[in-house]
Order: sequence, then structure tokens, then C-alpha cells
Amino acid sequence: MFTRPFFMCEAMVSDELPQIGAAINGGHPERAEQLSRAALTRHPGDADLTLLLAISLHMQRRVHDALPLYAELARGSDSSLNWNNYGAALQATGDSGEAAKAFARAVELDPSNLDAKRQLGLLLIELRDYLTARHLLLDVLAAMPDSLAARVDAARACCHCQDEEGATDILRRWRQWVPFNDDDLQLSLAQVLTLKNDIPDAVEVLEDLLARWPGQLDVRLLLANHYERLNRLADADAVLVPVLRAGSGASDVQVKEARHVLATLALRAGNAAAARDLLESTGPEGGNSFNHYFQLAAAYDKLGETVKAMDALHVAHRMEAAERSFDSPEFFVPGAPAMPVDAPRVTAEQYARWPALIAPEMRDSPIFVVGFPRSGTTLLEQVLDAHPRLQSMDENPFFNRLAGILGNHDRRILDDLSVLRQFDTDELRKRYHAMVDERIRRNWDARLVDKNPLNMHWLPMMVRLFPEAKFILAVRHPCDVLLSCYMHSFRSSGLAAACSSLERLAHAYVETMQCWLDEVDILRPSVMVSRYEDLVDDFPRQVSRVAEFLELDDTSAMLGFDEHARRKTYIATPSYSQVIEPVNRRAVGRWQKYRGQFEPLLPILEPMLCHWGYDTAPA
Repeated sequence: MFTRPFFMCEAMVSDELPQIGAAINGGHPERAEQLSRAALTRHPGDADLTLLLAISLHMQRRVHDALPLYAELARGSDSSLNWNNYGAALQATGDSGEAAKAFARAVELDPSNLDAKRQLGLLLIELRDYLTARHLLLDVLAAMPDSLAARVDAARACCHCQDEEGATDILRRWRQWVPFNDDDLQLSLAQVLTLKNDIPDAVEVLEDLLARWPGQLDVRLLLANHYERLNRLADADAVLVPVLRAGSGASDVQVKEARHVLATLALRAGNAAAARDLLESTGPEGGNSFNHYFQLAAAYDKLGETVKAMDALHVAHRMEAAERSFDSPEFFVPGAPAMPVDAPRVTAEQYARWPALIAPEMRDSPIFVVGFPRSGTTLLEQVLDAHPRLQSMDENPFFNRLAGILGNHDRRILDDLSVLRQFDTDELRKRYHAMVDERIRRNWDARLVDKNPLNMHWLPMMVRLFPEAKFILAVRHPCDVLLSCYMHSFRSSGLAAACSSLERLAHAYVETMQCWLDEVDILRPSVMVSRYEDLVDDFPRQVSRVAEFLELDDTSAMLGFDEHARRKTYIATPSYSQVIEPVNRRAVGRWQKYRGQFEPLLPILEPMLCHWGYDTAPA
């Protein structure tokens, strides 16, 4: 649908201007064009008349006819408003690079021109200059703190910069603007909530929007994706029907997106052949649609077409690395760490200097579930959450954020945690619990379960704040872990970088695990190792082990974890579709099907294969 562009005029002097302005405001651009041309014959070169002629042409979708007029006005003046209009016209013609230059000139001429600053920020997001876009849109928000549109724009830029904490702060009170009275803005909010992985909130916004705007196909497509994530498969299928109906007006891109959702639903239903056929016939949604290849690989894997699966994964990771390098280029340069994490380490000498401080007892401390991603941490979390005396939450990088607070104060603190004193640790624990309270409604009769696989890197800080806490380390055959990681796209750019090749992923696994083992040897926390293979082979016995370690009684609820998981609104990890099923052995030994790809990795993995006692003999 064409929307009348917003343009700015300076003071008008010609007698004909009111009549032309009335035609434009009345929605009669053809009449406005006629009057403007006639007036310009009497007042050649008049800037206001030229602008009105350009606007009248633009309203008729004759942007290419209007563009020379905007260019003439901009280049002949130092008016920020004229450069802003020129930028908008350039953007409408698809010349994003020149449009960005025009908007930048408008901002340079008048830094208080918030419209130009906003347009430039949004355009730079499209051009993937995320950091500059974030700076500009945060400036707009600072000048317009009560504008929901400014908040949505700034939060979008923060998400693209991997600054989810900043996005969360900006949108913390988004409900105070309800009702929105702006459907486009409401859709934008849903998109940003999606970027933040706040899927239940995004669904709430989208369902309200769909009730008023049932013909908006982008709403239906986003909602279908979310229903699948919420395991509401029938709802996902139903909301797609109007998109694929003949005469719906769906664009080629929208049809492709709908067919990709249908392929996901086919995979969920166990019909991998149908999913493969849909994906092969549809093709990627766009030039950088790496998710298409991840989906295709999943279908090939289910069908036993391992060569095609691995080929698709190589393409997926190559495309994803190119895309992610825009928000985190330092993770993808030659020589970057295999697992790019800036976490504090600890030496035995430093630990010996830690002062004895008052800290919570075991029952008042979180239970930390850690392990390399795809090692079975989500399964353990759901088992624990099923117990009435335990409460889990979705993965949250709380210790990364606490480290950020300390680093902003003085980076040297992270290099030696012995400098923290009683007041410091008390305040950090308060911050930790405040962040938890923002994510879940606490049940104060239950112990908190904090499951985040890569909290492995933050063991010194966790022990400094919660020295009596219990840790469960999830372990799984390293080759199965690597295969599962390689078959997924992760939201974290750091983890995506680690998974960009199997060789890099193998190094990331060994380095991460060795770091954990070294620090456990120094810090001596209370750790239980849970082997995935043992858990699925003898589930009742292993659940009893976990319960005994955590000093829990009555494991009956934990044994029915899958029923409990199905009742949950949302599970925010890649294994959301697996953990609602009863325990099974389907994922054990999957790597053997890809043995040719893994043979070169075995020497890299050898230290951890030996440490954990995993066999690599052919099945």
C-alpha cells in the first residue's frame, strides 16, 4: 500500500502555494502537479513551488520524475530539510547508498533534525552498519523518550548489535503504550520482540494485531513461525492457510516463507521427504537465507542423505558467517579465538588470596546446569523444573552482564576477583536476583535452577558469588555434541563463529572443556557429572542420582518431565521440540553416520575423548 511520504517545507512566499497545498492535503496530487507547473512558469526556480511539484509527483509514485527536483533543491542549498527529502526520494528509488549519504548530510547540517537521524539509522540497519545505526537511534530516543516508535527503532538496532540487555531496558515497559493505535508500529514491536527472543510477548502483540488486521500476511507469517516455536503446530498450520490461498495477494517472498514454515511442520510431523521436496522446490527466501540450508540439512539428515546434509550445512555456515560478520566482525577474522569469550580466569595463586566472605548457603544458592551446547542441558533443566521444589528459567547471560558491570567500573577487577569485598559480592548478588526477577515470577518456596551451557566460562564468578552452589555438568560424546551444534544456527554470534567450521568447533569444544577442568581443579566446587548416554539408558536411576546430589526427595514428578514440559508456554532453546518427548536414544551415536567428516577431528578431540572415556570405534 502506498503511504504518502513525509516531507518538510520551509516558509512559502508564492501566492499560489495555499491552493497547491490544499490539493496535496486533499489527496489530489495530479491537480497539485498541474498547479505547480503552471505557477513555475510564472515564478521559475521558486524553491517552494519546486518542492511542491516534487511532492505531487512522488505522491503519484513517479519518484524517478521527482528525484531530479529533490536533487536540485538539495544541491543548491545548505538546508537540512532539503537533504532529508532528497534522501527519502533516493531511498524510494532503491539507491540506498546515495540515500544514506543524503541523510548523513542532512544530519551534519542540523544535528537536531530527528527525522533525518531516524531515517539514516533505519537505513543503516538495512545496510548492516549496525553500530552506527545504534548510535543514531539511541540519540533519537534520548530526544524522544516518550515515543514508542523511537524505542522500537533503538531496540531493533541494539538487537542487531547483540546488545539484548540494552534492548530489554529500552522496551521494559512497552505495555504502557497499549493500545498502540498504529498497526504498523505494533508489527514493528512484534518484530523486535522476536529479535529479543521474547516469543510469548511477540505472540500476544501479533494475536491482538491479527484480530484487527486479518489480511496482513506478514503478521500471519510471523505468528506461524512463533506458534511452531511454542509447539502449537495446528495453530501454525491454520494461520498459514490464507497466505497460500489463491488470490491472497501474497508476494513471492511471502509464499516462500510460508512454504518454509510448512516444511518445518512436515519435519515435526515426521515427514522428512515432504519437507525436503518443499524446500528443494521453493529455494531460499533471499540471497542470505542461511536458515533455508539448515532446514534442508535437517531433512536430508532424517532421510539418511548424509552427503547432501553436510553439503547443505557447509553452505549454511558460510552464509551465516558472512551475515554475522556485520555485527561481530572480530569473531570472524583470521586468528580469532575458536570460542570468542572474554571471561575472567583464575589462577591458584589468585584463588589463595580470595578473602573469606559471607555468602548464601547451598539451599539459598542457585543450582547451575552447565555444559557445552547440545550436551543435554535442556533435558536436565526440564527434569529439574518438573520437581515442585525447583524452578528453572530460560537461558540468560546473567554472568556476562555482571562481568560487564564490573568491567565498566574497572577492567582490572575481572583479572583478579580477589579484590572483591563483602559489599561488592552482596551488590552483585542483588543485581543477579534482580535480573532473575525480570525474567520469571519467582516461587520463593523453590530453589532456582540457572541453566546456561556456556556459564562454564564464568565458573570463577559463580563460585565467588555462590561458593556453596551445586553444579551439574552435562557431558555427551564429543562427536555427537559437535554434529548437533553444527546442525543448528545459534543466536549468539560468538557461538555461531565457533560453529563456522567443524575444525574450529572441535577446538572450541576442547578449549572450553579444558578451561572448565582446570578451574574446577583450582576452585573445587560441588560438581556432579551427568552423562547424556547414561541418562537416556537408565533414566530412573540417573534421576535418583541427580536428586540425591541436590538433596531432593520424591523423584516421581521428575520422571514425568515431558508432560510438564508440554504444559510450559515456551522453551527458548534449539531443543524445544525434543524435550517435550519422553527420553529416547535416537540422538546417541548420530555422528557415526558422518564418520568420514569426523575422522580428521578425532586427533583434536582426543584429550577430551580420553578424559571422559568415550569410544570412537566404528559402530
